[in-house]
Amino acid sequence: MPRHLVIGNGKFLINLDQHSYMRDLYYPFVGQLNHIGGYQCRVGVWVDGDFAWLNAPEWQFKLAYVEDSLVTEVTATHPGLGVTLLMNDGVHQREDIYLKRIHITNHTNTVREVRMFFNQDLLINETEVGDTAAYYPSTNTVFHYKKDRYFMFNGSTGTEGIFQYSTGVKRFYNAEGTWRDAEDGHLMGNAIAQGSVDSTISFRLFVPPNGNQTLYYWMGAGKNLEEVKKLDSYVKDSHPGKLLDRVTVYWQRWANKIDRDYFDLTPEVQRLFKQSLLLVRTQTDVNGAIIAANDSDIMQSNRDHYSYMWPRDGALIAYSMSMAGYQGMIIPFFNFCANVLSPEGYLHHKYNPDGTVGSSWHPYIHSGRVQLPIQEDETALVLFALWQDFQKNGSLEFAQSLYRNLIRRAARFMSTYIDQELNLPKPSYDLWEERYGIYTFTASAVYGGLIAASNFSNLFGDEERSNRYKHTAEKIKSGILKHLWDEGEQRFVRGLYMEDGQWVKDMTLESSVYGIFEFGVLPADDPRVVSTMLANKEGLMIKTEVGGSARYHHDYYFQRSTDIEKVPGNPWIICTLWIAEWEIEYAKSVGDLEAPRKTLEWVVKHAMESGVLSEQLDPFSGEPVSVAPLTWSHATYVLTVVKYLNKYKQLSGK
Repeated sequence: MPRHLVIGNGKFLINLDQHSYMRDLYYPFVGQLNHIGGYQCRVGVWVDGDFAWLNAPEWQFKLAYVEDSLVTEVTATHPGLGVTLLMNDGVHQREDIYLKRIHITNHTNTVREVRMFFNQDLLINETEVGDTAAYYPSTNTVFHYKKDRYFMFNGSTGTEGIFQYSTGVKRFYNAEGTWRDAEDGHLMGNAIAQGSVDSTISFRLFVPPNGNQTLYYWMGAGKNLEEVKKLDSYVKDSHPGKLLDRVTVYWQRWANKIDRDYFDLTPEVQRLFKQSLLLVRTQTDVNGAIIAANDSDIMQSNRDHYSYMWPRDGALIAYSMSMAGYQGMIIPFFNFCANVLSPEGYLHHKYNPDGTVGSSWHPYIHSGRVQLPIQEDETALVLFALWQDFQKNGSLEFAQSLYRNLIRRAARFMSTYIDQELNLPKPSYDLWEERYGIYTFTASAVYGGLIAASNFSNLFGDEERSNRYKHTAEKIKSGILKHLWDEGEQRFVRGLYMEDGQWVKDMTLESSVYGIFEFGVLPADDPRVVSTMLANKEGLMIKTEVGGSARYHHDYYFQRSTDIEKVPGNPWIICTLWIAEWEIEYAKSVGDLEAPRKTLEWVVKHAMESGVLSEQLDPFSGEPVSVAPLTWSHATYVLTVVKYLNKYKQLSGK
């Protein structure tokens, strides 16, 4: 299942499911390590002898965020129990503290005793081996620990704290966990457990007739017991409700720090724009890694996850956030790339949030031939995004700090990794990481990266390098126009692949050829770009009520239909938005912006109830497919809105 709600602060990230259960807890990096790993930290309610976990089918949920914030607003009503819960979840904007407020409403005419149960199902450092869960009497808290990872849990109902507690063994022999102990409304009080363990704590309230009461629950994360004790004291001294309100205000100010005129965009489009800014922020580690996605359920099909920094995603996301006016949050990304750049000047397939190289399926040798296991677009896009950021924000000192270690080294690699016969970059893996060859997207990105390097060199008075990079970029442009344009089809092809010693055109309709105009090889209104994008718009359209655009013709990834003419692939949000980006760039009048405006509204329509965007959609039901939230989806939506507003202002003269 996708993650319906996401909260975080750049160091501490929590994913909640549709029942408001914690399912992923990442610390001390966004995306590393996951101390819940997709298991359920259950929440249950006992009312006058009747019990229900929040995932029981009788609950009626409404999922949302407090407007323009990273604080959730979840309503859950259970007609049988006669109660409604209004739940707000947030992560402190500075400290590693998770806060939850539950406003309990009693719909009956009698006083009700309500007990709420919170189960903590952790696997610290991503393994259940060697965990400890213990009750800490001096503060009436429960904490879990292993090595230098400590998590302390507490709460209050006003003057009262934890009512009952228990720790125990889980998923070992016949032991299910202490959550089972909660279902009779009582906890056994076992004070410590070691190994594969969980814990459950409860709180007791008396809710007046047709009235309400408020409960708070919180968790602090730290390196030792003293750290989490201090965080617990901070919450109690400051009052958890006041802290949660301050979290709300902080993110509302952050999301609205730039005064924008949204022209004719609907309030729903505007709301998703701000929410996308916030969700991208949750997936961005303060040390620079911009993570693709942190939905651990993908491991059920992949046995790996998306909690990596792909330089491709990261660069395009940084580009989007910079264009939206959020340069400060993406500066660490460029420093991260400078630090992990290989000695040869290229970036690897993907990275862990701590800067180590991530897992890969790109081999160093294929069919007996040695090859570089890279996607060259990833190196190029970082320079492209950096130049776009400089043009937008003009931070000369920051650019200078990266000139030697990132810009020049990457540009040197791209300038030498060239097939001299074709005047194109040598083969590498495509942006989808599926095939090895020479691709239009990659070649366009390398062109954009080298032009960026040339511009930076010129900026710093390094004319010799500037001319060299520009000359190489122009050679690549000539190679693109000669070898990647097909006169018969009147469109740019996906790329070239080697067959029997000859380069052969891959004629598959491919959404990523939008890079031709995005990275500056040709303008959006060049006839060759126009015919290419029109062919993509028609040929990759999903011909169901869901609509949208596929990645490429006959996309097999999570394929939902073999009727390729009707469904060339699942609709991808980013690929649908790429067509809208081209329509915006191509627009000659305000009237021409109607189609991309409708695409933005289409994205809103196919967001999850909470506003989260997935990677793909089911072409028949519109349900999310693959991971959610996908950071790239939200960032591309942000960029498309920014481009729309800029173009609207230009064409309308407002």
